[in-house]
Amino acid sequence: MRAKPSPINTPEITEPASRGFSIDAHRLVAPKAASGLHLVATPIGNLGDITLRALQTLAGVDVIACEDTRITRRLTERYDISAQLKQYHEHNAEAARPKILERLSQGGSIALVSDAGTPLISDPGYKLVREVCAAGHAVYALPGPSSVLAALSVAALPTDRFFFEGFLPAKSAARRSRLTELARIDATLVMFDSGNRVQDTLAELAEIMGSREAAICRELTKLHEQISRATLRELARGADTLETRGEFVLVIAPPAADAEMLTSDALDGVLREQLAANSVKDAVAHAVALSGRPRRDVYARALELAKELRGGDGEG
Repeated sequence: MRAKPSPINTPEITEPASRGFSIDAHRLVAPKAASGLHLVATPIGNLGDITLRALQTLAGVDVIACEDTRITRRLTERYDISAQLKQYHEHNAEAARPKILERLSQGGSIALVSDAGTPLISDPGYKLVREVCAAGHAVYALPGPSSVLAALSVAALPTDRFFFEGFLPAKSAARRSRLTELARIDATLVMFDSGNRVQDTLAELAEIMGSREAAICRELTKLHEQISRATLRELARGADTLETRGEFVLVIAPPAADAEMLTSDALDGVLREQLAANSVKDAVAHAVALSGRPRRDVYARALELAKELRGGDGEG
């Protein structure tokens, strides 16, 4: 009987051992990522929320561009990824972008991540994406965790239309002005806030938007996650006992079809602000547009406030 031929042992071509990641002590080899910019969503709290594709890409790129290397390193160390980390944030973006573009022009692969969640949401990444696209390089989206969508999913409020505001202005006057504008939007509102301002923000929201339903989402996906659902006025009344440590996403229901856009106090605030710099005519036009109230009523109130503020007959 003829002996069976011995199999030909052809060595497999594999990536270097450093290109890989580990899950539960299992080491997986990652292919080299395609040339271009990879926008990788990372966990917003729980590191277990990373996707398999994100891990493969982070392990396979030449460089990971991140806001804070210390934060991103927690993720790469958790999954034993050894890719090089380089900072890219609003303070160094102008200097860092040309270096990234040069690396891409040489056929390199770069992942862009934010400290948490999906890149380009409340971070400077869109400028980089614009320049990468203009230079003709590929851009890949790797979807995943998002605090905006996570908050919407648990808020128990309408999700067919929503408006993402991001962070409100830090100063009270500017914040109140912006909230007055947001009050007219016929959609669920989503905004970020910080612990040192959230109590003031809730008070202003209650004053301007009244009794709309809302949700306070604190520390989403983290150990001390907390969701509070009530009307804005109820949430504002309980703000003194609110735990202010952590990160907040506020979700606010759209205005009711028959609801006035602004409370009387909020209308007065708008008129006072406008009358300080404009004529009664211009102040009324602005307030009518924001409040949805009849011009006759707004004009009458503007005349009363103008007399108080200017000590005259109020015309102007």
